[in-house]
Amino acid sequence: MSIVISRFSIVKSLSPVAKLGHNLNKKKFIHTSFIRNKAKLIDGRNIANTILSELKQETDEWVAQGNRRPQLTAILVGEDPASTTYVKNKMKAAKQVGIKTRTIHCLTTISEKDLLQHIHLLNNDPEVDGILVQLPIPDHITERAICNAVAPSKDVDGFNIVNVGRFCLDMKTLVPCTPLGVQELIKRSGISTFGKNAVVCGRSKNVGMPIAMLLHADGAGETAAMDATTTICHRHTPPEQLAIFTRTADIIVSAAGVPNLIRADMVKPGACVIDVGITRTIDKTTGTSQLVGDVDFEGVSEVAGHITPVPGGV
Repeated sequence: MSIVISRFSIVKSLSPVAKLGHNLNKKKFIHTSFIRNKAKLIDGRNIANTILSELKQETDEWVAQGNRRPQLTAILVGEDPASTTYVKNKMKAAKQVGIKTRTIHCLTTISEKDLLQHIHLLNNDPEVDGILVQLPIPDHITERAICNAVAPSKDVDGFNIVNVGRFCLDMKTLVPCTPLGVQELIKRSGISTFGKNAVVCGRSKNVGMPIAMLLHADGAGETAAMDATTTICHRHTPPEQLAIFTRTADIIVSAAGVPNLIRADMVKPGACVIDVGITRTIDKTTGTSQLVGDVDFEGVSEVAGHITPVPGGV
C-alpha cells in the first residue's frame, strides 16, 4: 500500500511550482568552441504519463490480489486559486491511476487546533493511506507544526521531520515530490550523473535542498541518489560567482523563481538544464499573462545538451 502511495508522489511533482528567488547581473561569456544542434527537449508530460501508466498497473495488481484500494486525502485551507488548482490536479492524477480521493476544504479562519484535529483523525483512520496538506497555509497557523502532525507513514509530501531526517540519512522514506520528480526526469532521460558536476540554484527546504541531496548522495544508498558533486547557490551568491559555478556544471537545476536567471553565456556546452522555477509575467507586446521559468529557454537551447520547457517540464 505504501509503495503505491509513495510512487504516486512522483507524479504530482511533475507540474509547475514557484519557489524562492534571487537577482543576478549579467556578464557575457559566449561559447564559441563548436557549433551544435539545439538541446534535446526533456518532455515532462510524456514522462508523467509513463509513470501514471506504471502506477495504474501497480494499483490494479494490488486490488486484484484482494487488497483494499488505496485512498489519498488532501486538506485545502482557504480559497487561494493556485492552491485550489494544484489540489484539483493532484486528485485528478490519483483517480487516473485508481487511487480513491477525498478533499477536505477548510475556511481560511480555521484555528491551528482544529486543523491539527482534522489531521489527527486522518492519521487514525485505517481507510486513509496518504495525507496531503496543501501549502501555503494562513500565517496564523504554524506550518512546521502542521507538517509534523501528519503521520510519517501517510506523509506523501515527505515534510514530516521524521521523513526529513531519514532522507538526510539516506534511508528509505517518502521524499518531497518536486525533488523526486527532478530525479525521475534526469534518470528517465538517460542523463549521466555519476561523478558529474551539478549546480542547484535555490535552497528552499522543500525543493532546492532536497534536490541537491538527491544529486549528491550515494547512488548505492536507499534513496538511489545520483552521485554528483553538487554546489548549492542561493540569493546571497554573488552573480559573478554563480556564473563561474554554472559554467563548469554538467547539470544545472534552477529552482529560484527568477526569470532569465540562467542565460546561454552561463551554460557549459552540452549540459543538462532542469528548470524548476515558474513565474507568471505579462507579455509586454501582447499584454497577455504567461508562465516563464528561470532559464532563458531560447538562448540556452542553443548551448545545452538537454533542457526542460516551462510549462511542460517539471
